[in-house]
Amino acid sequence: MDDVMIVGAGPVGLMLAGELALAGLRPIVLDKRPEPSELPKANGLAGQIVELLDHRGLLGPLSEGSGFAGPAPGFPFGQVPLRFAGHDDMPLRLLLIQQPRLERLLTERAGRLGAEIRRGHEVLGLVQDEEGVTLELSTGRARARYAVGCDGGHSTVRALTGIGFPGSTDDEVLRLGHFAWDGQGPFEEPRAEGLEPGWNRTPAGRLLLTSLRPGVLVAGVRERGAAPEGPVTPEDFRAAVRRVIGRDLPLGEPLWLSGTVAQARLADRYRAGRVFLAGDAAHLFPAGGTALNVGMTEAVNLAWKLAAVLLGRVPEGLLDTYEEERRPVAGRALAQTRAQAALERAPGEDGDALRALLAELFAHEQPLRHLAAILHGSDTRYPPGPEHPHPLVGRFVPDLRLSTAEGERRVAELMRAGRPVLLDLRGETGPASPGGGWIDVVRARCAEPPADVLLIRPDGYVAWAGTDGLAGAARAWFGAEPPAVRATPA
Repeated sequence: MDDVMIVGAGPVGLMLAGELALAGLRPIVLDKRPEPSELPKANGLAGQIVELLDHRGLLGPLSEGSGFAGPAPGFPFGQVPLRFAGHDDMPLRLLLIQQPRLERLLTERAGRLGAEIRRGHEVLGLVQDEEGVTLELSTGRARARYAVGCDGGHSTVRALTGIGFPGSTDDEVLRLGHFAWDGQGPFEEPRAEGLEPGWNRTPAGRLLLTSLRPGVLVAGVRERGAAPEGPVTPEDFRAAVRRVIGRDLPLGEPLWLSGTVAQARLADRYRAGRVFLAGDAAHLFPAGGTALNVGMTEAVNLAWKLAAVLLGRVPEGLLDTYEEERRPVAGRALAQTRAQAALERAPGEDGDALRALLAELFAHEQPLRHLAAILHGSDTRYPPGPEHPHPLVGRFVPDLRLSTAEGERRVAELMRAGRPVLLDLRGETGPASPGGGWIDVVRARCAEPPADVLLIRPDGYVAWAGTDGLAGAARAWFGAEPPAVRATPA
């Protein structure tokens, strides 16, 4: 029997597979598509997942050829522009990368580490018992100790496990397209008079015109109506443009077209026995820029816990913390994207006044910084337990600059192996060494250390800070003692 089957070979499922393989398992990814999709459903990553990719050494390869990678100079919030330029250390991070390339690189990483990707296998049925999960497939049958549904908003896994998916469906349809752009663009056309880059609002709807890479124009049309039946055609798109702006607008040769209706939904639970949900299978957000950040960070959270249980390091109860930690994060993301969607849809002069007032408010640093933290995910604090003597416990570890026996390093560089790290900052340095169980011990110095000792989880969150209570925290999270705290530095 296999350890873990992952249903869905999108970015979330592939990230989960790579993390499980990094931890020493050999997961199997099942996808009903015979070939990887080349549709640019997403054009980049925004938020804490960018830092997590840095923790795994993936940020460099993913950034190659990217139009932008780094702190965001700005970001839209429900058509209210957020401008971060001129403010130091704003938390929101961006990486522009189209989804097909992201999936290719994540597939290569997962395969290199030992995961297996099986395409052309559709899930038709699911049965679980005390020992494992059996999937009935279009190609036969597969069985594993655990299964994870990463199979999107219409998740078969979620339906087969009976997990509810309450929420709402928007009354507007979005038609989105990528068009070959010769450099002149639609704004050179006389018929583009009155249009601006970004969203253009009319009484009939909204028109988006932007570009994320040279040679490609991104256009979108929002209007009230039902989701289109069948694929969106060039004529469908042109007709929608005419309805919204009242005239034709040459956009160039279409490269890709789609039609969607936004939904706002959150699964009743993230776990049903030996089956888990992650990504769009667990939540749908009505505004963009959030789904992959939430879904891929869920994958990293779940992976190390599944691996720790399957490798016999910790009791099975650790898996309960996946839903305890991640479902509230998705709920908060759902709330802020609902706010964005409402702000974007607000019509007429009342809506214009609301957007203008919020733009004025967000020009001030404190509300701007607070909103950037929400969008990034750095406002997340996992439940620290009844005793939490330090404000870092439950939060993502800061990327401290360290002096170690091996030279200058960042905290992110200590996390490459996806293992727990005990970072001893009491002033001595020594070679990195294995601690109790599977904890790596690093002794280092840094300017203004936030605590004497930091115990860092594989997903980058601080499990404990300080020496009092450290042994209990190491046992609870990792089933290990931290002997290096008592050791004499080398």
